[in-house]
Amino acid sequence: MWIGGCSRCCFLKSTIISFLLLTLIECEVIFLTPHSEGPHLLPFCEEFKEKCSFCVPCGLQLADTTQTAVVRHFGLQILEHVIKFRWNNMPQQEKVQLKNCAMGLLSTGTYSILEEESHIKDVLSRIIVEMIKREWPQHWPDMLKEMEALTSVGEAQTELVMLILLRLAEDVITFRTLPTQRRRDIQQTLTQNMESIFSFLLAILQLHVDEYQTFLFCAHCRVGVATLNTLAGYIDWVALANITNDNCRLLEMLCLLLSETELQLEAAECLLIAISRKGKLEDRKPLMVLFDDVAMHYILSAAQPVGAGVVERHYTFLKRLCQVLCALGSQLCSLVGSDVEVEVPVNLSKYTEAFLAFTTHPSQFLRSSTQITWGTLFRHEILSKDPVIIQMTIKYFRATMTNLVKTGFPSSNDSPSCEYSRHDFDSDEDFNSFFNSFRAQQGEVVRNACRIVPLEAFQIAAEWLQYQTSAPIDIGTTVCTCSKTAEGLCSILSPSVVQWDAMTFFTESVVGKIFKNVEDEKLPVDQGIELLQAVLNYNTQDPLILSCVLTNVSVLFPFVTHRPHFLPQVLYKLFASITFEVVEESKAPRTRAVKNIRRHACSSIIKMSRDYPQFILPCFDMMYNHVKKLFSSEALLNMLEKCALMEALVLISNQFKDYNKQKHFLEELMATVVARWTSDEMRRVLWDPALFLDFVGADQLVAEGTEHTTGINRSRLSFCVYTILGVVKRARWPADLEEAKAGGFVVGYSPNGAPIYRNPCSAQVLALLPNLLALIRTHNSLFLPENMCRLSETFSKAYDMIEVEKNMVLGLPQPALDIYDPPVYKTHLERMQGFFCTLYDNCYHILGKAGLSLQQDFYTIEGLAEQIVGSVFVSLDNMPDHRLRTMLHILLSHYGEEEEDESCEENQEMLEEQLVRLLTREVLDLSTPFSIFPFLVMSYPVCVEEEMMSTESQAVTVSPAQPTGELTELGKCFLKHEDIYMTLLTISFTSLSWKDTSNCHRSASIVCWTLLRQVVGGNLLPEAVTWFYTSVLKGLQMHGQHEICNSALTQLALLMYENLRPRYMELRAVMTQIPNITHSSALDQYDQRLLEPSSAQRLGEKKRKDQFKKLIAGAVGKALAQQFKKEVHIRNLPSLFKKPKPEKRDILETSESGALAALFSPVLDDI
Repeated sequence: MWIGGCSRCCFLKSTIISFLLLTLIECEVIFLTPHSEGPHLLPFCEEFKEKCSFCVPCGLQLADTTQTAVVRHFGLQILEHVIKFRWNNMPQQEKVQLKNCAMGLLSTGTYSILEEESHIKDVLSRIIVEMIKREWPQHWPDMLKEMEALTSVGEAQTELVMLILLRLAEDVITFRTLPTQRRRDIQQTLTQNMESIFSFLLAILQLHVDEYQTFLFCAHCRVGVATLNTLAGYIDWVALANITNDNCRLLEMLCLLLSETELQLEAAECLLIAISRKGKLEDRKPLMVLFDDVAMHYILSAAQPVGAGVVERHYTFLKRLCQVLCALGSQLCSLVGSDVEVEVPVNLSKYTEAFLAFTTHPSQFLRSSTQITWGTLFRHEILSKDPVIIQMTIKYFRATMTNLVKTGFPSSNDSPSCEYSRHDFDSDEDFNSFFNSFRAQQGEVVRNACRIVPLEAFQIAAEWLQYQTSAPIDIGTTVCTCSKTAEGLCSILSPSVVQWDAMTFFTESVVGKIFKNVEDEKLPVDQGIELLQAVLNYNTQDPLILSCVLTNVSVLFPFVTHRPHFLPQVLYKLFASITFEVVEESKAPRTRAVKNIRRHACSSIIKMSRDYPQFILPCFDMMYNHVKKLFSSEALLNMLEKCALMEALVLISNQFKDYNKQKHFLEELMATVVARWTSDEMRRVLWDPALFLDFVGADQLVAEGTEHTTGINRSRLSFCVYTILGVVKRARWPADLEEAKAGGFVVGYSPNGAPIYRNPCSAQVLALLPNLLALIRTHNSLFLPENMCRLSETFSKAYDMIEVEKNMVLGLPQPALDIYDPPVYKTHLERMQGFFCTLYDNCYHILGKAGLSLQQDFYTIEGLAEQIVGSVFVSLDNMPDHRLRTMLHILLSHYGEEEEDESCEENQEMLEEQLVRLLTREVLDLSTPFSIFPFLVMSYPVCVEEEMMSTESQAVTVSPAQPTGELTELGKCFLKHEDIYMTLLTISFTSLSWKDTSNCHRSASIVCWTLLRQVVGGNLLPEAVTWFYTSVLKGLQMHGQHEICNSALTQLALLMYENLRPRYMELRAVMTQIPNITHSSALDQYDQRLLEPSSAQRLGEKKRKDQFKKLIAGAVGKALAQQFKKEVHIRNLPSLFKKPKPEKRDILETSESGALAALFSPVLDDI
C-alpha cells in the first residue's frame, strides 16, 4: 500500500476520495448522466487528476483487481497522468515507490491472460513505458533484466512485457515523441542491447510456440501473437545483422509459423517487414535464404486454399503472403546482377509458380498486387533472359487474358471473384475504379513482357481476336431496355462486351510493341493483314462491340503500311462508322454508345492522318470528295464530327509541301466559315452583348419538351469557332527546312540565322481574328449586371459550372457504369451551359495557339497588345472564379509549355473554396514560368523535399549551392517595370499565407527570394521590407505545423533577415513582436554576430540556422489538434554517449608506435 511517509489522516483522506470516485464510476454517472449534468462531472474528474495531492494512492486503490474493469482503467489512467505531468516535481523516494507499485501491478495486479481486458493491459504498459522514457537507462539500469524476470511469473506478465517493449519502440523510433537527447539515449541503449533483446524475444517465441503446439493452450498462443507483434515493431529499424543472425534463425522460425493457423498472419507481417528492408546490398544478401527448399516449401504450403468460402482472417493472411512474395521478388531484382554477386536462385521456378498462383487467384485484389513485381522481373536485364522467366512470360499472358475480363462486381454472383470483392470494395463504383487502374497496370506489364517474347505474345493476341470474331454475341441477362431502338443490344456488362473489351485492350498492348521489338523482315505482316481483314469484314449493329472493332482497326493499321492496297478498305470502314445509327432516320436522341462510335471513328481518322499523313496522301482526293458529300446533308453529321473530318484533311494537306496549293485548299475548306463569320449579321451579334444573348436564345423563356428555335444559331456559331481552332492547331509548314524552302514556306531568316516560316492558314485566320476578339470581349461583358438581368428565368443559371467541371474541381470520380445505355436527353439549361463553357474555352485555345501557329504574322498585327487588353481583360472583376481559372489554365498550357438545401450549400461552399485554391495556384503557375527558368520550377521542390526529409537543420546561405532560381529574359523585362515587378512580388509573398500548402512551399522555396534578391541592392522602402518579412512570418503562422513548409519558410526568413537586417533596423522591430523573444538576449547576440562578420563569435551555418529557428519559434503556428494539448515535458538525463574530444597534441610528438620524426631518422637509411 502507498503510504509514502504520509500520516494516517492523509491515508484516510485518500481512501475516502477513492471511495467517492469509485461510487461515481460504478454508478456510471459519468457515462450515463443526463446531458445537463455531464459537463460538470467530467471536468471534476479531470480537475481531480490535475490538482489532487492523493492521486497516486487513489489510483492504486481504484486499480485493484477487486474493482470492475472500468474502475481499474480509471485508476490506472490517474497513475499514467501523474507520471506524464507530475514526474519532474516528485521527490525521488516517491518515484521509486511508484515504480515499485507499478511493477507490482504487472506481477500480481492483473487477471490471467485470457481473462484480462485488453484496455487494462494497454494502460498498464503505457504506465511502465512512461517511466522508462524518463528514467532509463541512467536511473533504471536493470530495466531489461526486470522485464525478463517478469516473464517467468506467467503468461499474462509475458504478454505485458511484450506490450511494453513494443510501445517503447513505437514511442522512441516510430512516433519520436521524446526530446532529441532522451530519444538518442534510449535508442542507442536499445541498439547496444539488441542482440540480447532479440535472443530473449526468440526464446520466448520458441518456448510458447512449442507449448502451444504440444498442449494447444490458448494462453501460449496469445503470448506468441504478442511476441510476433513486438518483433514487428523492431524488425523495421534494427540492423539487418540482428535479423539474419544465427543462420537466419528468425526468418526460419517465421517461415515455420506460416503453417500455424493462429499465428500465420502475425508471422507473415514480420516476414514482410524483414524482407522489405532497404540498406546495403551486401547486408541484404542473406535474405536470399528464403529461396531455399525449406523456406519455399513452407511459403508454397501456406498459400494453399483452406475450405470453401472466404474466411476473412485467412484472406488477410493471403494478402500479407502475397506482399511477402512481392518483396522477395524486389530483393531478388536488386541483388541479381549487382556487385554482391548473387546468382539466379535454383528455385526460381518454384517462386514464380507460387507467384503466378496469386496472379490467377479469384481475388481481383490479389491479382493486382502481383503486377508491379511481374513488371520488375520482365524489365530486369538478367532475369528477363532466364529460361524460367521466359517460360513464365507465356503463362503470364494466358493469365492476363482472364484477368482483363471485367468480372467480380460486389453486387453480382456471376464469378468466384464476387465474394472476395465484397470484402474489398464498398460498391460497384469502387470496384470499377479499382479495376480500371488494375487494367492499366496489366497493360504496362504486358508491354514489358512483349520485349521478351514479342512474336509469341502476338500469336496469343491473334488467337484471341480470331476467336472473338467467330463467336456469337451473348448479350447476357443485363440488356439495354432504355428505349425501343436499343432492344436486344448489349449493355456494358454483357458477356460479349467484357470479352471484346478485354481482348481489344490486350491486342492494343501487344501490337503496339511488336513494331518496336521485332525487325521489319521478321514482322508477321501476313498474319496481321489477315487479322485486319477479319476485323474489317466483321459486321455488327451493336455499338459497344463496334467500338472495340474500330479500336482493333486502329491497332492493326500499321500493318497496312506494308500492304498499301488495303488502305481504301480501312477508310470505308471508318467513314461508314462516322454515320452509324442503330435505327436509320430515328428521331430519338442518340444513345451515348452511338455517339461514342461516331466520335471514335472520327478520332481514328484524325490519328491516322496525324501519324501516317504521307501514307494516306494518295487517298486525299477520295477522302475530300467523300467529306464534301457528307457535308452536303445538314443533318447527317453534327458539328464536332464535321470539324474532326476537316482536321484530318488539314493534317494530310500538310504533306502537299506547296504553300500556294495548301493555301488554296484551306481557302476552299473554310469558305463557308469565313463567309458566315465575317458577315454583317455575325459582326453585329458578336460585338453587342444584348444581340448576342438574343441570337443564342439565352433571353428567351423555353418550356421543357419544346424545341428551342435558336439551337441552330448556337450550333453554327460553335462550328465556326471549332473550325478556326482546328485549322490553327493543325495547319503547319514542312518540318524539313529544304522542303519548306522549296515549297515557298520560308520568307526570310532571323538575325541569328533561324528560318522564318509562314503558315498557309495565316490569311484566313487573321481575317477572322477581329470578330474572335470581339466575341471574347462580349463574353466577358455578359457578367456585367446590366447583361446578367437579360437572362430569362429558364437560363438564369446558364453561366454556372457544369457538373463535369464541378466533379473535376472537387476530385470526384465520374460515373463509369451504364453510361452507354441511356439516350442523351439534356435540358435546355444543360445545353446552354455546355454551349457557353465550350465556346469560352475554345476562344482561348485559339488565342493561345495563334502565336505558335501564325508566328510573326500574329505578333506583327498592328495594335495587338491593345486589342488583347481590350478583349481578354475586360470586365474581369465581374467574372466568376471558374471562368478566370479557365483563362489562366489555357494560357498557361499554351504559353508556359434544409438537409437537402443545407447539403447543397455545403457542397457549394466546398466547391468555391477548392475553386479559389486552384485559381490562386494557377495564378502563381502562370507568373512563375514567365519570370523564372522553368526547369527550376519542376525540379527544385523535389530536391527540397528530399533534403528536408533527411535533415531539418540544413544551412541556408546565398551561395552557388543554393538553387534559388534565375530570371528569364521576360522576367528581366518585368524588372524594368516597377509596377509589374512589385505586383509579382506582392502576389508571391501574399501566397505564403494562402490556405494552400503547395503554393506556400513553392513560393517560399523558389519564387520569393528569386524575385526579391534582384532588388535587394536597390532602394526598397522600409515599409516594403517590413511587409515582405511580416508576410513570411504570417506564412509560418499559417503553415508552420507542416515540416516541409516550415523548413522552406524558415530558410526564406533567414535569407531575408541576414541580407536585409544590416540596412533595415525595422526588421528587428518585427522580430521583437514574435512571442517569447521580447526580453531575450538571444536576438542581441544573433544581431551582433550578423552585424560584425569578423567577430570571433561568428557561428557556423548549421548552428546559425538552429539559433534563428529558436528565435522565430514563437511565430510558428500549431495544428488545431495541438493548440489546446497539454504539453508533456521530459527532462534530459546526463548523456551516456558523449564523444570524447580529441586531445590537441603536437603532430611530431612521440607515441607508442614511434614518432613521426622517426620515419626520417638516419638510422632507417640503412634498411
